[in-house]
Amino acid sequence: MNQFKLKALTALFPCCLLVNTAHAAPLSLGASVIYAESPYRGGQDRYFPVPVINYEGENFWFHSLQGGYYLWKDPQNQLSLTLLGSPQQYDPDDNDAGDMKRLDKRHMTLMGGATYRHTADWGIVRTALLGDLLNNSDGIIWDLTYLYRIEMGDFSLTPGIGAMWNSANQNRYYYGVSGHESARTGIDRYHPDDSWSPYVELSASYQISPQWNASVVGRYTRFDSEIKNSPMIDKSGQSTLWAGVSYTF
Repeated sequence: MNQFKLKALTALFPCCLLVNTAHAAPLSLGASVIYAESPYRGGQDRYFPVPVINYEGENFWFHSLQGGYYLWKDPQNQLSLTLLGSPQQYDPDDNDAGDMKRLDKRHMTLMGGATYRHTADWGIVRTALLGDLLNNSDGIIWDLTYLYRIEMGDFSLTPGIGAMWNSANQNRYYYGVSGHESARTGIDRYHPDDSWSPYVELSASYQISPQWNASVVGRYTRFDSEIKNSPMIDKSGQSTLWAGVSYTF
């Protein structure tokens, strides 16, 4: 069954929404949109149009925002080297709060590392360890998830629970406030440590026809105190949603 795959990057994606619910057909194309609630005080919620481009080869794969090379692949296990475009950023020009407008910009980046997935009758375990390759944050993230897929004819539902670990450097870049920023804005200086943020997610897929598929993936992440206590943040968590349609060739 064809299904677009999401590795959108939550709360943390916007850093790292790592969702990945089914094996893709050899090639599928389509369109999708991501909604990401802004975690920042005075920030605006964001919508991203994202093309769905899925390719699954013997050694290489590509799924919209991510791609990789399989080191190990069988029906139960897939281990791969992975590159992932992370859309997490902070743009002070898009903020409505006056003091937040004078903070430094935090940039999007490219993450790289390894991902592993194990599929069994009792469910799916998915994990990813990725680091910033462009030296923006010099941070590392680790995502660990358990999923259980329920098939109902052409409709499938996959609930999941997981947690996202952010290294101290990752949190300091996206949620910290430096001394010079504090002096310029009046916002308290903040120097967070690493964090664990739990989340729940739910994906649904409907096979409209042998070629057409529609999918929706949602996640809610509960922020660790290291993120929640940042003076840049005014929420206890973040919601993200990805919806799209794809056509299999």
